[in-house]
Amino acid sequence: MDYEMDIEPTGPQVTVREAEPYRVDFKLSSVDLSFANSLRRTILSEIPTMAIDLVEVEKNTSVLPDEFLAHRLGLIPLNSRNCDQDVEYTRDCDCEDHCARCSVTLTLYARCTVEDVMHVHARDLIVSGERANEWVGNPVVTDAQGLGPLICKLRRGQELKMTCIAKKGIAKEHAKWAPTAAIGFEYDPHNNLKHVDYWYEEDPAKEWPPSHNAGWEAPAPPDQPFDYDAEPNNFYLDVESIGNLEPDMIVQQGISVLQRKLASIISSLSGTEGADRNGIVDDDMMGVRSPDAYEPPEGIDGGFTSYAGGGASAWGASAATPYGATPYGAGGFGF
Repeated sequence: MDYEMDIEPTGPQVTVREAEPYRVDFKLSSVDLSFANSLRRTILSEIPTMAIDLVEVEKNTSVLPDEFLAHRLGLIPLNSRNCDQDVEYTRDCDCEDHCARCSVTLTLYARCTVEDVMHVHARDLIVSGERANEWVGNPVVTDAQGLGPLICKLRRGQELKMTCIAKKGIAKEHAKWAPTAAIGFEYDPHNNLKHVDYWYEEDPAKEWPPSHNAGWEAPAPPDQPFDYDAEPNNFYLDVESIGNLEPDMIVQQGISVLQRKLASIISSLSGTEGADRNGIVDDDMMGVRSPDAYEPPEGIDGGFTSYAGGGASAWGASAATPYGATPYGAGGFGF
């Protein structure tokens, strides 16, 4: 039997429109603009991946300087599957420099012995030693020839010998840890909310054709009164991976990172956790609110601040400072 239900779904809704090995295009509904944009920014910059961070050059007789090669090696995508759970950040690891728990070692050796130009590609990077799992650190090779990105070119007699250390990081530290090449983001394709002012010469309808997302929404009738309280609730995201993580894993990890960030904010606001701007917990500030609940440390006269009952500024009750009288009067800082 078929049952018809008029109950509309509640909560965020996801509609996958296209799914490819390195790309996913989906529609996100029943959320506000701040949430959708937060997810986009989290995916761009806060998902952990693996990238070459240290390069030890033993021999380089190519035409490229050591620094140039190190930069190119750092931008080569490395497989980062399960690195968020299996690999430690070097700053959190107990080792002195690096180890199998927080890094992956790759070696590169190439020597040209022919008259033709020799091309050195990402596939020439060889993982050596132990690592957290069987995938992490492998160079990403997606081209049909199975070569990967080009590192450099060698002529006869030129040689490269390097040891590379790949570490875990996020794109906020450096763009080489970015999991995506780009993220398409659009809402209100018909501009019903008038959030965009189109620059045009003659006819905006001809000079600004609607995007392919316009087929998923209906344009507002020309004679319909403008709703100043309307807000967008449908967002179209196109996530393009560079190959180090699968697109669905990128989105899932982005949601997980966003959840952890929100949980830390909630715990801080609820007084269950005290943390300074660097995230360091201070036991003396557990649940304390400023300014009315702040108690100055012993030996410091709280009467000079607006946080205690005194209310006088550090320059005294006359509000006279070395720069002249302040506009705040004798009442303190004017907070």
